[in-house]
Amino acid sequence: MTRRVVVVGGGIVGLAVAHRVATDDPAAQVTVLEKETGWSRHQTGRNSGVIHSGLYYAPGSAKARWCRAGVAELLAFAEEAGIAHAVTGKLVVATDPAELPRLEALRKRGLANGLGVRRLEADEAREHEPHVAALAALHVPETGIIDYTAVCAALVARLEAAGADLRLGAEVLSAREGGHEVTLETTVGPVAADLVVNCAGLHTDVVARRLGHEPSVRIVPFRGEYRELAPEATHLVRGLVYPVPDPELPFLGVHLTRGVDGHVHAGPNAVLALAREGYTWRDVAPRELAGTLAYPGFWRLARRQVRTGAQEVARSLSERRFGDGLRRLVPALRDEDLRPAPAGVRAQAVRPDGGLVDDFLVEHSGRCVHVLNAPSPAATACFQIARHVVGLLP
Repeated sequence: MTRRVVVVGGGIVGLAVAHRVATDDPAAQVTVLEKETGWSRHQTGRNSGVIHSGLYYAPGSAKARWCRAGVAELLAFAEEAGIAHAVTGKLVVATDPAELPRLEALRKRGLANGLGVRRLEADEAREHEPHVAALAALHVPETGIIDYTAVCAALVARLEAAGADLRLGAEVLSAREGGHEVTLETTVGPVAADLVVNCAGLHTDVVARRLGHEPSVRIVPFRGEYRELAPEATHLVRGLVYPVPDPELPFLGVHLTRGVDGHVHAGPNAVLALAREGYTWRDVAPRELAGTLAYPGFWRLARRQVRTGAQEVARSLSERRFGDGLRRLVPALRDEDLRPAPAGVRAQAVRPDGGLVDDFLVEHSGRCVHVLNAPSPAATACFQIARHVVGLLP
């Protein structure tokens, strides 16, 4: 009997899941529902285009395993589809003596995750990035860059060729389960399915509840603001330059990334977004914001991160502070070298106790599978996430 599989969400994870279903079961009737009028409009299309190596993640975690395996699969897909990409390597730079123990811990973690990570002294770091300020650095050769929007376009083309039903402007409003099927009520009419995979990103917990599942977490949106270096300043960065991350935070700190187009992006910071698609301070969705503020887990998180949150807001509101964060890495950068660039919003799953979900999180209920936490490195690991999710389907 032909399986009817509906995927909710047209970002890279949803499209990869749909592609996996169509590949594993060519007879399946695959439908993708995306509420926007185009694909990869949110997290996928608004990130820095980095192919992550798996450096930061706890050995044995899903992030570590799926990211490492995902790199190889993503690169193979890019080669076959003719998608712009490059394996450039990156530097993680310590600029303060207090960061050196964390740099060493990160080196050991990278080795535990199977990476060819190597510690560099200051003069060695400048051989890779002549303008960087470093007491020491790590060189991570497996990191790269890619056009993730192009990856999505290639997935869409393959799904179309496989006969999938791809519906834009299709928001899921509610669902009812009866007999052996789920009927989704959408803005383009009812859609019947035997199985549903929820990959709705910023709205994944909302969609889960519309599908009759009460998720264990709530999505709290954090805006990451970017700048782009002016053309006359791009020579200051050859590749990718990152700070030593704070292990207490899920964000890597502002960094510099030369993309496949040669442009150098700087950022992101991390501030609470006032809407799930709140790409500027002016984007406010009162009902969504009220939902965040009514969630006890948000306030427990906020109490633990008051100082960090205040620093990030200050950086958001001050070009000088944003520039200062970058000058810790590349002192020659000036405020006037920075140009506005589109922001992104990260869908961060938060537990009721205020804890941030650090790993990928997938929950299963009835005929539905919900991908509830898939932040970075989800784009890098998309094909591995898809393998896992499709393996959960009966």
